Formats: sequence, C-alpha cells, structure tokens
Amino acid sequence: MDSVRRNIPALVFFAAAIAAFAFIHDNVGQQAVSPRPQPHVGDIHINQPPADLKSMRVPEMVKGIYLTGYTAGGQRFYQLLDLINRTELNAVVIDTKNDSGIITYESKNETARFVGANRIIQIKDMEKRLAELKENNVYAIARIVAFKDTLAGSMRPDLAVKTTSGTIWRDNAGNAWLNPYNRESWEYILEIAQETAALGFDEIQFDYVRFPTDGNRKIIDYGEAGDKETMSQAICGFLEYATEKLNNMGVYVSADIFGQVTTNTDDMGLGQQLEDLTVSTNILSPMVYPSHYYPGVYGVSYPDFEPYKIVLTSISRAQKRIEELNHSGDKAVLRPWLQDFTASYLKQGYQIYGPKQVREQIQAVYDSGVGQWLLWNAGNYYTEGALLKE
Repeated sequence: MDSVRRNIPALVFFAAAIAAFAFIHDNVGQQAVSPRPQPHVGDIHINQPPADLKSMRVPEMVKGIYLTGYTAGGQRFYQLLDLINRTELNAVVIDTKNDSGIITYESKNETARFVGANRIIQIKDMEKRLAELKENNVYAIARIVAFKDTLAGSMRPDLAVKTTSGTIWRDNAGNAWLNPYNRESWEYILEIAQETAALGFDEIQFDYVRFPTDGNRKIIDYGEAGDKETMSQAICGFLEYATEKLNNMGVYVSADIFGQVTTNTDDMGLGQQLEDLTVSTNILSPMVYPSHYYPGVYGVSYPDFEPYKIVLTSISRAQKRIEELNHSGDKAVLRPWLQDFTASYLKQGYQIYGPKQVREQIQAVYDSGVGQWLLWNAGNYYTEGALLKE
C-alpha cells in the first residue's frame, strides 16, 4: 500500500500527459506482408509495383505540414504551397475526415451521408487541389480520424462504444467513439479511406487510431469481443487489415501514435504498443511534442523547455526498439510529428516556439537516425525561419 501511495504523483502526471495528447492533436490469421517505403536517389517521387495498380509515389524523406480542410479548400492553400516551394518542405497532410467526423470533401459513401458527415463541404474541388500538389511535386497525405467520431457514433449506435447500461458512451468533451472491437466500425473507416485514396492521395494517415483515454472508462462495455482480444490486438488488427487493402490500391498507410509509446513497453491502456504497431502498417508517426510530456520525464523538469532532448530520447529509443525487433517481414518506418506551436496553456510554464525550438526538434530527429518529419500547428501557421531554403 505504501508503494502505491508513493507512485500516485507519477500516475497523476502520466494521466495528465495522456489527456494533453488527446486535447491537442486534437486483429488474427496469417499476417499480410505490406510494402514499405524504399530509399532512392533522384526525383522526389518514384513508381512502385504492382504495375497493374496505381503508381505509388513515395518520397525518400517526407518533410511535411498539416492543413485543415478549411485551409486546404481556401486561398491560404496557395500561401502554404508557396512556402513549400521556397523551403525544404515536400509534403502536406490534409484533413479528409476530421476530429468531429466531418468529411471535408463531397463523399458518396452512404453511411457518411446518413450520419451527416457531408453537411459541411470544406474542400469543394479536391481533385483540383490534388492536381496542383502533383504539379508542384508535393506528396499528398490524407488524415483520417479513425475511432473518435461523434457523428457516426451518435447516428449509428450499433457502431459506437457503449456504456454498461447500453447507452452511447461519451468522453469528457461529449464525443462519441466508434468501437475498435467492432468490425463494422472498421468497414466504415476503411470505406472512407478507400474513397479518399481513389481521389489521388499518395498516403492515408489514421489519427485517433486508438481507444478513448479520458472520460469515465469504468462504465464502458466493449461487448464480447473485448473479452476475447486485447486492445493492442484490436488496433493492430485494424491497421493490418486497412494497410493490406490500401496498399493494394497503391497507397501507403501511416498511423499517428502517442509520443510516449516510443518509450513505454505496454500499450498505455489505449491499444498502442510499439512493437505490435511496427509489424502492422507502413509508417508510424509518434506525436513527440515536448509540451505534452509530464514534468520529470527523461530527467527533464520542464519538457517544453528542452525540445531537443525530448525528441532525441523518444525517437532514438523507438528507432533502437524497431531495429532490434526480430521480425521476418517488413517493419514500419518512423516519421514523427513535431511541435510548431506555443503551449501557452501549460501551468508549469512554457516557452514561445520559434525557429530555434522547431529546428532543434528537426535536428534531434536526424540525430536519432530518422530522416523525415511532420510539423503540427492547429491553425496552420508555420515557422518559416526554422526551415531550410530550397
């Protein structure tokens, strides 16, 4: 009992870290072996087999930024395209199914139309946008929020996470979630991903590909499947299934994961365990935002003030674990999300993130033996001074 009391502060910090990650950013059978990005020399894009399917345009090292649907569909798209053309950037991650369950382009999916996911069309001509990206040699990644989906969860209770009393469970913010154990939930997410891939994206990126982390999880009833497989098996099963289907369409698949998955050995209670994920998809994108780590982690009192050490420790340890994993098939490669925003909400103190702080994170990625990265800013305002000129 004494040891439990001594560990209470650490557990509180750990819970706070999980909540912070959720706030900002803001299964069995024979495993299919999926293709992985291969390094190359020359032009940023290459063609990958199979030849009878859509060509796979895979950049050697992605250096990308995130765009909301509104940004991608508006005039700021062209401002950011100019930024890409005059710097080292070569990729964009565009919301196609966002945190609310809204699909940002006009979907023909029947379930999406039924649940109202198309009520706001943020990108009115997605094909035109993708053509413009291709003309500018920009790698296009579609961000699809997977299991956090208030619209589908509310309108299709049969797909939703339920309470023990049979009602729709909701997290602290009132969001409904699709049940990761439910294969019909998988199908809806995959149908949107396939429709998105057919538009011409080079890669599908699944975010919120996990179980809920906040709210009263004690009253959740995941059904019989929850007693037959672990959370990690459910999440990795979905990723294996989706990766095989989407690779066959000629697109790669990536998964956004919590930053501390890089150093935690368990699944953190959300279904994300590094070694399991490594053999389930093509690319892993840990969200290693220094502001999201609890005080004292890696011996750092205030992580937001030491971006280089936080990113270096997280990515280098993850890279080592992946390299040491004994697996005969392909393994996922790392492409971390980096912090390009100021975490002014931190009560223990924060610093303004400018060129120095962003570049330190990029350098930490390189010093970890990883050559690609993504920048996250929810408002899509990026620090040009941190980027090398083209």
